[in-house]
Amino acid sequence: MLADSSVGLVGGGSHSFKNDQGKLTLINYWAIWCSPCREEIPELNHFAEEYADQLTILAVNFDNEQGEKLQAQVEKLGIEFSSLQSDPRALWSLKPVSVLPETLIIDSEGVLLHRLIGPQTLESLSALIAE
Repeated sequence: MLADSSVGLVGGGSHSFKNDQGKLTLINYWAIWCSPCREEIPELNHFAEEYADQLTILAVNFDNEQGEKLQAQVEKLGIEFSSLQSDPRALWSLKPVSVLPETLIIDSEGVLLHRLIGPQTLESLSALIAE
């Protein structure tokens, strides 16, 4: 379990990985130059909408862009879910991302369930959520 599992969101507010709604959190790592990331974003947008009652998807920019530059990249890629202000992976003692895209799945207690390397699809993520 995580002691302090709240991380700031770009644009204000925060997200807690521990929640009493039973929701999962998916954290997706992306970069503007990552071709598989660009292919994956529409799938993640659709997945976030379809499973909004069960999970929250959050983005982390691999290049640690901030402010207007980050916002421009989010808009260019069409990312429809919230972005985190900082990388939370230290909460799970994970090493820095080495391959993109990467997606973490966190349960409602803040426990890391899955670390997925490579682009995900609506089908691959739906199968994991069904487990």
